[in-house]
Amino acid sequence: MNLIATKDISFESAIALTQEFINQLPTLDEDKQEEIVASLVQSANGSRGFFVTYLTHESAIVDNPSIGIIKGLKSAPETVSELLVKNIAMSTAMKITHLRNNDLEMAESSQKVTQRTKKIVELCQLEQVKNKISQMQKTIIDNKGEYREFLLRWGYDDEQKQAILESVQG
Repeated sequence: MNLIATKDISFESAIALTQEFINQLPTLDEDKQEEIVASLVQSANGSRGFFVTYLTHESAIVDNPSIGIIKGLKSAPETVSELLVKNIAMSTAMKITHLRNNDLEMAESSQKVTQRTKKIVELCQLEQVKNKISQMQKTIIDNKGEYREFLLRWGYDDEQKQAILESVQG
């Protein structure tokens, strides 16, 4: 399987390519990892497919992203930063939903996604992420702003929004 994504990759194909990428990760050098990740994050479908697969993968290999992966992510700072902030928000809110449903396994899984996403944020050090986190905080505090539609679309309640606020702050 060719691990280089095209700009017109489908979401489903991006998931499959990312799965194969993770499987081959131990055998790929940093430059190849960067090339593959950069090809995925050049499009919305590729980026979404990458993150949904990478952040939820059962293998601990994804807990510590390599320099190549980070460089690949940094090649598309706008798209990547948007998805990173939204992933922190969604996984944080879903942890609360799972706890309410007494589904501790899924709550733990959501927490793992939050931790992995925060680690990528920390390693990427993208100014765009800082800006988007600030916009998310402002939207939650003021109940208006850049992320209002996002928060409404997912129907987050006050407890979830407070958790998101705390999660993006620290």
